Amino acid sequence: PAGTARILLPLGLPTVRGNEDRIIAQSPGESDDSPTLDYVRTQLSPEHRRWLTTLELTIVAFGDFRLCHGSLDHDDEYLLREVTEADVLPRKPAELVNRLGSWKEAVLLCGHDHVPRTVRLPDGRLVVNPGSVGLPAYADDLPFPHAMQTGTPHARYCIVSGDRTNWKVEELTLPYDWESAARVAAVNGRRDWAEWLRTGQAEAPAWGP
Repeated sequence: PAGTARILLPLGLPTVRGNEDRIIAQSPGESDDSPTLDYVRTQLSPEHRRWLTTLELTIVAFGDFRLCHGSLDHDDEYLLREVTEADVLPRKPAELVNRLGSWKEAVLLCGHDHVPRTVRLPDGRLVVNPGSVGLPAYADDLPFPHAMQTGTPHARYCIVSGDRTNWKVEELTLPYDWESAARVAAVNGRRDWAEWLRTGQAEAPAWGP
């Protein structure tokens, strides 16, 4: 965590707040904590924590891009996918138009579900989720037990180039030493994360106690 912060801060890149950024920046006890977030807090310096508190929910970057982590209104809401009791389903373009309203930028960049997807809306605007650099799969129990997964352990990101009439989106899949990352997770008590990092696959939690 500290290594990532040391890279990002000097770059001064447009950056938005994620749901776990918000939780980490809070004082312990203000929200439901996890072993992972406790570990991250021990690694970050006061400067890193202060930086997290400055991040906004949504910003405009380079004129044509609206950035958010989850949705435009919530940092912990899936935008491109809907979690139902039975499955995780992709949202259709028409549904996205209704959910997003009249944001005017040509491209909306989002994240949160860690799975790459690009959707072209009827009016030509794009919604792009580049995927996750560091966690290709995970399981969660809200709003229903579910798993998000890419199927491989690669890091993912994307490059968006062009102009508002002809955007090009390149989804990139990058090998790295995921075995080392998995060992760090296991040593810190997260064998579930170790499996997700090694495979890019996860199983939804079971219902009930």
